[in-house]
Amino acid sequence: MSPKLPSWNEGTAKQAILDFIAAVTEEGGDFYVAPDDRLAVFDNDGTLWSERPLYFQLMFALDQVNRMAPDHPEWRHTQPFQAVLENDMDGLLAGGVSGLIELVAATHTGMTTDEFAAQVRDWTATARHPDTGRLYTEMIFLPMLELLRFLRRHGFTTYIVSGGGIEFMRPWAEQVYGIPPQQVIGTSIETQFEIRSGKAVLVRLPVINHVDDKEGKPVGINRYIGRRPVMAFGNSDGDHAMLQWAASGEGPHFCGLVHHTDGEREYAYDRGVHIGGLDRAWDEAIERGWTVVDMREDWKQIYPFENIENG
Repeated sequence: MSPKLPSWNEGTAKQAILDFIAAVTEEGGDFYVAPDDRLAVFDNDGTLWSERPLYFQLMFALDQVNRMAPDHPEWRHTQPFQAVLENDMDGLLAGGVSGLIELVAATHTGMTTDEFAAQVRDWTATARHPDTGRLYTEMIFLPMLELLRFLRRHGFTTYIVSGGGIEFMRPWAEQVYGIPPQQVIGTSIETQFEIRSGKAVLVRLPVINHVDDKEGKPVGINRYIGRRPVMAFGNSDGDHAMLQWAASGEGPHFCGLVHHTDGEREYAYDRGVHIGGLDRAWDEAIERGWTVVDMREDWKQIYPFENIENG
């Protein structure tokens, strides 16, 4: 029999996960959960794949600005586009959330949903992470990939619940994580039905429909799933409300946090940072006994490609 979760080190985090799954799948047991109610939700950025040096969807938007720039000469003198074209990341981030929203509106809208999905697929097939040189879809966490598969083998339905764009994740999530498009929840924009060249299409509009971050995550879960999950995993304060909501349900529940502690194999960060900040959720995890996964101590291997490189 193959080992359970082989890229996890033996320890309290791995054991807590295995104990919970065993308890809720034991028919006749005190904590048994019927398969229809075995719902597990996972944040994406920082939980299922890396999120440094910038959120990967933002890296996509930056590449799109550079690709589209020849058709927009005015961008050379207009922020936040000027900062992108001059590779001035400090200037870009100084523009705050409004500047990032403007970037996304310019690069993610105006096309049909099929055209946008094709752009995302093309980008994920070729774009490389600036630090590792790997495809972004190779920057996934092997231990979490094993956990997703293990859960599904035990009757769980696994969902992504991310602050990232729902239509940015759907084109590749099934191939990478085994999670089909209908089980991906994320930030969404308005779409409009049109007939173009005799074909019915949906056109992406520069209007936010739902922000699936912080308090928006349980709202999105309720809207798209209609049931409270029994397992929730995140890594930052953006996932805090989702974890609180999962923990407030009746019956057994599991709440987990991925703590980025490995500055050599990945990145080390937690409190007081703009990307992946972990403050309030960490405090509550300690107070309420949620499981905190220490990447340096609990994971033998972080990325799938390490197997290839290390023989």
